[in-house]
Amino acid sequence: MSATIGGQAVLEGVMMRSPRSWAVAVRKPDGELTSVCRPVSSVAGRHAWLRLPILRGIVALGESLTIGFRALAVSANYAAAEDGTDPDAAAELSRGQLIFAFAVAIGFALILFKVSPAIITDQLPVRNTYAFVLVEGAIRVAFLVAYLALISLVPDLRRVFQYHAAEHKAINAYEDGAELTPERVQTYSLVHLRCGTAFLLWVMVVAIFVFAFVGRPSLPMLILSRVALLPVIAGIAYELIRFGSRHPNRLMRTLMAPGLWLQRLTTREPSLDQVEVSIRALRSVLDAEQLASGESRVEVMA
Repeated sequence: MSATIGGQAVLEGVMMRSPRSWAVAVRKPDGELTSVCRPVSSVAGRHAWLRLPILRGIVALGESLTIGFRALAVSANYAAAEDGTDPDAAAELSRGQLIFAFAVAIGFALILFKVSPAIITDQLPVRNTYAFVLVEGAIRVAFLVAYLALISLVPDLRRVFQYHAAEHKAINAYEDGAELTPERVQTYSLVHLRCGTAFLLWVMVVAIFVFAFVGRPSLPMLILSRVALLPVIAGIAYELIRFGSRHPNRLMRTLMAPGLWLQRLTTREPSLDQVEVSIRALRSVLDAEQLASGESRVEVMA
């Protein structure tokens, strides 16, 4: 049975994750390429009911966020490390720091992409319930595109977007069975069907259909519904992305095309050095997964 692997760009590096481990590869200030690998203890692996459709998407999102924050902390420590720093001494976030990071990130996303569109639409002269949900959804998608477009203009984020593309290229090359060398991997596409950016767009679209069942309650209930139903929406979006990636026919590629277009805002063409970092992270996590599972090949998700 194949395993899935997720990826994420971090500070001056790339994180790759498998069901049993995650690895971060970073280019240190002195030019040295270093990496660290950590085990994963997935709650879904211990409880079969958490692997049911929808629920598994909610669990996967929570675990991805947790590992993502930890990987960012490790990469930040590496990126600022002085010569002679022990890679195994890379700092990680404490439980309290993780909770705080979760609260800030989730709170910001909820206010910007869920609560604000609902409040704005509630102030508009829209009476029909379905029209209300469609207008709210359009505002939500517009906020997402505008937000990604704005942060893509920040010079300091350009290198993060390059590593994001390097992550995609490495996974695309691996899935194609190509040799994992920087020159070969560089020829592959910088977008991927299972990218987190595409997932965000699907969350916005799925929300339109889910909120249609809620109707248009009073403003307090309207806001509460937008917050409370987010896990359900995320779980459905996860299932759609999962299904589309496993059935890449013409219809599914057409439906997923907007997610690929949106990735153009969060990716930039990487250098060969950056591609080398993504390959190092990918090899590290594949080696760890093979040692743990005894498999000779695993399926990769971006």
